Amino acid sequence: MSRAGSAVRAGPGAGSGSALFSGFRALGLYSNHLPHVLRYHQRHRAFYLITAAGRSFHTYNVKKLGIVAVSNALLQDITCLAADRMLVFASYGNLLHAFARNKEVVHIYDGHKGEIHLLQPFGDHVISVDIDNVLIVWDVQSEEEYLQLTFDKAVFAVSAIMHPSTYLNKILLGSEQGSLQLWNVKSNKLLYSFPGWGLGGVTTLEQAPAVDVVAIGLVSGHIIVHNIKFDETLMKFQQDWGPITAISFRTDGHPVMAAGSPIGHIALWDLEEKKLISQMRNAHSTAIAGMSFVQGEPLLVTNGADNAIKIWIFDGPGGGGRLLRCRMGHSAPPTKIRYHGQNGQQILSAGQDGTLQSFSTVHERFNKSLGRGSINKKKSKRKGLQYDTMALPPITAFATEIARQNDWDGIIACHQGYITCTTWNYQKTSMGAHKLKPKAFSKNKPLDVYATVVDITTCGNFAVIGLSTGQVDVYNMQSGIHRGHYGKEKAHEGAIRGVAVDGLNQLTITAGSEGLIKFWKFKTMDLVYSANLSSSPSAMLLHRDSGILGIASDDFGISVLDIETRRIVRKFSGHHSQINDMAFSPDGRWLITASMDCTIKTWDLPSGCLIDCFLLDSAAISISMSPTGDFLASSHVDDLGIYLWSNRSLYSLVSLRSLPADYEPSVIMLPGTCSAQDVDITGDEETSDEMIDYNSPEQLEERLVTLSSLSESRWKNLLNLDVIKKKNKPRKPPKVPKSAPFFIPTVPGLIPRYAAAKHENDGQQSKVVNLGVLAQKSDFYVQLEEALSSNEYKSPLSILKEMGPSSIETELRGLAPDAGGSIEVMKSFLRLIGTMLNTKCDFELAQAYLALFLKLHLKILSSEPVLLEEIAKVSTQLEETWIHLQTLFNQSLCVLNYMKSALL
Repeated sequence: MSRAGSAVRAGPGAGSGSALFSGFRALGLYSNHLPHVLRYHQRHRAFYLITAAGRSFHTYNVKKLGIVAVSNALLQDITCLAADRMLVFASYGNLLHAFARNKEVVHIYDGHKGEIHLLQPFGDHVISVDIDNVLIVWDVQSEEEYLQLTFDKAVFAVSAIMHPSTYLNKILLGSEQGSLQLWNVKSNKLLYSFPGWGLGGVTTLEQAPAVDVVAIGLVSGHIIVHNIKFDETLMKFQQDWGPITAISFRTDGHPVMAAGSPIGHIALWDLEEKKLISQMRNAHSTAIAGMSFVQGEPLLVTNGADNAIKIWIFDGPGGGGRLLRCRMGHSAPPTKIRYHGQNGQQILSAGQDGTLQSFSTVHERFNKSLGRGSINKKKSKRKGLQYDTMALPPITAFATEIARQNDWDGIIACHQGYITCTTWNYQKTSMGAHKLKPKAFSKNKPLDVYATVVDITTCGNFAVIGLSTGQVDVYNMQSGIHRGHYGKEKAHEGAIRGVAVDGLNQLTITAGSEGLIKFWKFKTMDLVYSANLSSSPSAMLLHRDSGILGIASDDFGISVLDIETRRIVRKFSGHHSQINDMAFSPDGRWLITASMDCTIKTWDLPSGCLIDCFLLDSAAISISMSPTGDFLASSHVDDLGIYLWSNRSLYSLVSLRSLPADYEPSVIMLPGTCSAQDVDITGDEETSDEMIDYNSPEQLEERLVTLSSLSESRWKNLLNLDVIKKKNKPRKPPKVPKSAPFFIPTVPGLIPRYAAAKHENDGQQSKVVNLGVLAQKSDFYVQLEEALSSNEYKSPLSILKEMGPSSIETELRGLAPDAGGSIEVMKSFLRLIGTMLNTKCDFELAQAYLALFLKLHLKILSSEPVLLEEIAKVSTQLEETWIHLQTLFNQSLCVLNYMKSALL
C-alpha cells in the first residue's frame, strides 16, 4: 500500500538543485593568506581566534582550538579582516561589512572605488584603505563617512596602519617608500612625518608592550624598534629570510619579540640583550600570515596560507616554542578521497602537497595527518621541508582496508610518475615499512614506467598494482614480498587503467588502455575471460558486495558489468567531458559519477535511469560514498576543502523517477563549514516548485486485502483484556484516612476528658446502582440499529475505530439481550463484519472484532437460529478470503525459492 505524501517530480526540463543530495558542511578548511585576529571575550573570560576561509570567517576558542562559530558567506572571497570588541569587519572588493555575533552582517560601508586592503578598528569608527591610496574613516553605527584622506602613491603609498596605544584620536601609517606619518583623525592634521631608514618599504607595524614604542617590519628583512614620541630608534634587527610578514611581543614577563618570514620560519629576539635567542624553522610550509602572543600567557598563535592554525607554547629551556595544538588541512588541493572503515566517520585524503590525511566527520579533534611520503625518512628530517630531495611525488591513487590494520599496514598508494608504491599505517599515522617495486626495476630507474592503479584485498593480506607498461603484480602486505604477476610478461598491451579483486579473492579484474577487460583467477593467476570494450576505459570501480563493476570510458560513457555473468548489464551516457571518479551506494543500487563538465550524476542501476543531477561551480576531482549511506564526500578543482552532501532519501521523501532528456540542472553552491555550537538548522528545502504531493488511495485494488492504519495496541489485545485487568488489579483497595473533627469532643465533668470515637457500621450499602431499563443507548448501538434498514455500516465502523480496547469490549458486551441489547442488533454487528470481509478493507480489525464477539456471546449465538444463519455466511466469506491469500503466498514463495536456487 502506498504511503500518503509520496513525491513526484514536476514538469520536464525544469532545472533545479539536487533532489537526492543537500549540502551539509565542509571539512579541512582552516586558514588562508590573511592574518588572523585575536579577541578577548570579557564575559567568557576567554580568547577567541578569527581566521578567513574563502567567503566566510571561522571563530575558534584558543583554549581547545575548537570551532565555535562560522559567519554567513559573502558574495566573494574575503580580502581583508579585522575585529574590535563587538564587531568583526570583513571586506571584499570595495565593500566593507561589519558582522555581529560572529554570524550575520549588520552594517555595510560603500564608498571606496578601489579594492580595500587595510582595515583598522578605531573606537566608534573603523578605518579602511584601498589600493588607490584612499583612506576613509567610517562611523560604525551610522555607516557614514567621517573623514576621507587621499595620498599620492608616488610619495606615500599606504602599506600598514596602526593605532598607537594611549595616543587619543591618532593613527600611524606606514608606506611602501619606508616613511611613516602620524595623523590626528579628529582634527584631520598630519602631526609628524618619520623619514624612514632607507631599507625599503614598511610591511607591518606592531605596538610594543612599552608605551610610545613601535616595531616596524621592512621589506629588506630589518625590524626597527622605534620610539615615536622622541623619534628615536631603540634597536635594529635583521633577518635573512626576506620581508617581515608579522611581528608580535610576549606580554608574560619575558622581553621577547617574534618575527615571521615568507618561507615559514619564525625568529625569536631577546629585547634586553638585543640578540637572536631561537629559531622556529618550518613552522609553516608557506609564509607566516599572522602571529599573535596571547596576552599574559606563553602562547603564540600563528596561521599561514598552508591552511594551518598552530598554537605554540614556550615552556622549555632555550627560549624556543613547541607545538601545543594544531588544526591543519591540505595546503594544496586533494587528488583522491576515500572513506576509511565501515562506520563512515573517517575520510582519507591525498593532496597535491604530498601528504595523506584523515578527516573526521564527527569532530575535528579526531583528524589525523599520516605525513608526507619520503624515499628516506631520516634524510628528509635532516634536510627539512624546504630542501627535501627525498620527498615522494603526490599520491594519485590509493586503496585502504581495515581487516588487518592493527597487525600491519592497511593502505597502499601509488605516486605521480613514480614506479614505487608505498604502504601506510593508519594506526601509527605514518608511512609504512614497505616500498613495493617490481624486481626488474630494482636496480635501474626507468623514466616512463610508473604505477597507475592499486587495490587491496578484503582480507588485507595482498596488494595488486598496475603499471603503465601493462604489468599487474601482486604483493604481500605483511612482508612486502612479490607474490607473482598476471600474464606471461604483461597482463595488457596498454597501460593499466583499473584493477579490482572480488570479495572472496577468487577473481582479479584488470582493464587496459587498449580497450580490453580481463578476468583472472586470483590464486593461480590464469586468464579466465577476456572481453573487448567499445572504447578505451579511463577508470574502473568494483562494488564487492553485489559483484557490479563500473567502467568509465574515454568517450565519456559508463558501462556496468556483472562479474558473475561477465556481461554488460547497463550502459549510461550523458556526461560531456572526462569522468574523474565514480562511487557506488552501499546497497549497490546507485552509481554516482563526477565529470569535468562540473556535474555529479546519480544513475539508478535497477531501472537504468538517471535519477539525479546537479551542477557545481568547480568540477569534482574525486567522490566517495559513505559506507552507511548518509553522506557523499567530494573534492574539487583548486579547492582545499572536502565537502559533505547529506543523502536526503534517509530523512525525507525523494522521487526516484528518471529525469527528462532535456533536464538542465542549476548551479549549486558548495556547502560551508559547520560549527559545533552554532548550527543553522533552517535549510532551504525545495517543496512546491519541484515536488507535488501524492495521496495514496485507501485501497489500491478491490482484489487486494488491505490492512488498516491503526496501531496494534488498538486491536491486538482485545482477547486478553480480562488477563490484563487481573494483572493491573490492586491487591488491596486504597484506604481513605479518617478526617479529624475541627473541634475535638469532650465528656462533661470536673476532669476534662476526650470523647471516644464512635465506630461506624462496617456493613455499608453498595454504591453500584443497577440502571436496568434506565440505561441509555450508545451512539454505536443506535448506528447499528439504523444500519439494519439502510445497510450502511461506515458510520458504526468509524465509531468503533476511534475507541480504545476497553471501550470496544464494553460496547460488544452491551449488544446481548441481558445487558440491554437485542438479537437484532447482534445480527446487525455480524453483517458489519461481513461487509468488512467483502470489501477486503481493515482485514485485521475484522478478525479481532469477530474473535472478541464470539468469545463474549458464544452461548447466545448457539441458541438463536437467526444468529447461526448469519455466522454461517461470515464463515464462508472468511474461508474464501483465506484460500485467496494462501494462493498468493504460495506463488510468492515458489518464485522466491526459484530465484534462490536457479543459476543465472
